[in-house]
Amino acid sequence: MIYEDIKNFSKQFEWRPKIENGEPGGFQKFIVVGMGGSNLAADLVKILRPDLDIAVHRDYGLPKYLDEDTLVILSSYSGNTEETLDAYEEAGRRGLPRIAVGAGGKLLELAKNDGVPHIKFPESNIQPRVALGWSLLALLKIIGDEKLLEESATLAEKIKPEIQEEQGKKLAEDLKNSTPIVYASHRNKGLSYFWKVSFNETAKTPAFANVLPEQNHNELSGFENTEKFFFLFINDGNDNPRILKRMEVLKNLYNRRGFKLQVLELQGSPLERVFSSVLLANWTAFYLAEGRGVDPDTNPSVEEFKKLIQ
Repeated sequence: MIYEDIKNFSKQFEWRPKIENGEPGGFQKFIVVGMGGSNLAADLVKILRPDLDIAVHRDYGLPKYLDEDTLVILSSYSGNTEETLDAYEEAGRRGLPRIAVGAGGKLLELAKNDGVPHIKFPESNIQPRVALGWSLLALLKIIGDEKLLEESATLAEKIKPEIQEEQGKKLAEDLKNSTPIVYASHRNKGLSYFWKVSFNETAKTPAFANVLPEQNHNELSGFENTEKFFFLFINDGNDNPRILKRMEVLKNLYNRRGFKLQVLELQGSPLERVFSSVLLANWTAFYLAEGRGVDPDTNPSVEEFKKLIQ
C-alpha cells in the first residue's frame, strides 16, 4: 500500500547499495536512461550536484553523440521497461560502458548473463516513484559520491514523514477542485516535475510544471483569467537572487488577479530540502486521491496502454 510506503519513506536511507560484476570507475560523464519513476532520481542528482555532467534520456535507443567516456546508467525498477531494454541492447552493440539498476526483471537478468555491472534494489512491492530514496542512493554509488552517500544515511533519522503528512493533507484539501501547476527555478526543475508526476500517478489528475525564468516569457500570457488552476511555488532561498525576484513578482501578480496559490518553502540541508519536498508531494497526492475517491495504488490507464502496444 502506498500509504505505508510513504510513511516508511525515510527507512530507504538505511540501505547501502552494492555493485555486482565489478565497479565501473573513473567516469566524469553520465547518462541515465529510464522512464517514469525510474528516471526521477537523476533530476534530483542534478539539484544536489549541479557541477556533474549527467544527462537524462527518456526514449528508445541512445543519443548518437555518446562515446566510451560516458557511462550509460540503465534504470528500470521493474526491469522490463521496453525503452530501457532497447537502450541496453544498443549500448552493447556500440560498445558503450553500461551499468544496470533495478529490482529484477529482464534488465538484471541480461546484466548478469552479460557480465555487466548492476545494482539490485531490496525486495519490495513499492511504487517506483516512491522508491526515490533507493534510486538516489544507487546513483550516488555509481557516480562515486561518498560524501553525499554518508550524508544521506542521516536522512533515516532527520526526515520525519509524519511532519509532512498533516501539511500534505491540508494542501490536498485546498487543491481538491483545481488543477495543480507547479513552478520552481530551473535548478529545482526536478522537484517541480516530481510534484507533477505524483499528482498524475497517485491522484489521477492532470497537473503541469514549469520553471522560471522561462515561464515569464510565454506561459504567463496564458493565465490572464482562470479559476480552474491552483499554483504551487517551490521557493528556494539558495536560488539566484534574480530568480527569487521573478518568483516574488509573479506571486504578487497572481495574487492581485485573485488566483489560488501557495508557496512551498525549502528548508534545511540540500538533501533535506529535496526530500522534504518529495515527501510533501507524496502526501499531498495521496490525500488528493483519497479526497477525489480514486485508488492511489494502481495505474490502470498505464497498464491498459502497455497491453495495447504489445
